[in-house]
Amino acid sequence: MNRSIRFASIFGLLLVVVLLVNLTVIHGFSQDKYANNSLNRRNFIELKSSPRGQISASGQILAQSVQDSDGFYQRNYVTSPIAFGPVEGYYSDIYGASGLESSYNNVLNGTQKTAKQWWRQLVDDKKTVGNVELSIIPSVQQVAYDQLANSGYEGAVVAIRPSTGEILAMASTPSYDPSAISNPDTAEDTWAQLNANDGDPLLNHATQETLPPGSTFKVITTAAALNSGYGPNSTLTGASQITLPDSTTTLENYGGETCASQSTVTLRTAFQYSCNTAFVQLSIGAGIDAFKNAAAAFGVGDTYDLGIPMSAGTIGDINYDAELGQSAIGQRDVSISVLQNAVIAATVANGGKRMEPHLVSKVVGDDLSVLSETQPKELNQAISSDVASTITDLMRASEQHTSGYTGADIASKTGTAEHGVDSRNSNPHAWYIAFGPSTNADVAVAVVVKNGGDLGQAATGGSVAAPIGRAVINAVHNAQG
Repeated sequence: MNRSIRFASIFGLLLVVVLLVNLTVIHGFSQDKYANNSLNRRNFIELKSSPRGQISASGQILAQSVQDSDGFYQRNYVTSPIAFGPVEGYYSDIYGASGLESSYNNVLNGTQKTAKQWWRQLVDDKKTVGNVELSIIPSVQQVAYDQLANSGYEGAVVAIRPSTGEILAMASTPSYDPSAISNPDTAEDTWAQLNANDGDPLLNHATQETLPPGSTFKVITTAAALNSGYGPNSTLTGASQITLPDSTTTLENYGGETCASQSTVTLRTAFQYSCNTAFVQLSIGAGIDAFKNAAAAFGVGDTYDLGIPMSAGTIGDINYDAELGQSAIGQRDVSISVLQNAVIAATVANGGKRMEPHLVSKVVGDDLSVLSETQPKELNQAISSDVASTITDLMRASEQHTSGYTGADIASKTGTAEHGVDSRNSNPHAWYIAFGPSTNADVAVAVVVKNGGDLGQAATGGSVAAPIGRAVINAVHNAQG
């Protein structure tokens, strides 16, 4: 072989090696740069040429893909889209995806498959996708949303099955219709209107917003005290006002009233009448560590893998008794989400066992075979069964006192939370946490109505939030027959 041919052969071989190396780099290490690049129209066309999987709840389709006149598939939200919007999210050619549409995107578009799905696609030469089924009961979801929206309230509701952690309802107001964002003809105008709304309708107020919980947090304070040796008959101050230790700051009972018209009360009476001064004394007696430990055991500060965004709650930094006294009544820096408050109620209802909450019950294939299924998961024994039983008894008495309600067998705690720069003159957030029946409860709820709803400064948890919570509990019982 002469020199020229040998040189040409070596050069050709080098070009082949370079080509192979380049192909390896592109296919093996540059997928995000090229294949998944938002400017890659081939990916977009491929995804739009086949339907995404469905999102459903209790057999009702919530989201599905519908083919348009151009042969492309558009996302359509068919069942109560405004009620479900903050949970299912949206899928838009312009604004991407949110909620479950985002977190389960690879399942819904078929890029994440089981071995069985890969084999079916290979044999049938047909794209396979996953369908997401939720634990939510649609009729309960509708009641929860309507209870808020029909009154023009801003707020949220979460209902949980205490024994399993299944989320039965998660409503948030103001809300939005994801169909208007997924439709290219209405997407831009809708997006502008939603982002201009001061109520933040694109936010899931049940999980992404944390607020001072007010007196509902006395459940945590009571747990800390019971763990420290207090009992329902322990005596506490009933004074209308108390000065925090080593300070000139005072805290008062609601309306400046003496607790149940008594100078000294039991813990049972203090809980039933939600007396702030008694709980300041109670928390200081139990101590900072007991309060912190109780809050942590109930999951305050935790987040859960729900498939939707969630903000962690906090009790803030507590180093002194004065700070503890303010925190004990759910004020100062204490801030939690509606979901977290629902978990607190569900944990008491479940004998002190905290279950991991979940929204997705299962993922099924095109052939309805179950690809994955969420199993109940116990996170911890937050409180003993005896402490849970005592708190249940206290919450049962609280429910009977709240607004004079003597209806269904429910255990509850209300809260009226001051907030803002001028907190004492604010329109308070109205809270209600409850479960029913009070023994072997099949549902626990948390409700918040922001800024007093339609009652302004006159709002209380009992007058504004409690009727919503009771309606949701009743809806669960009706749905279950």
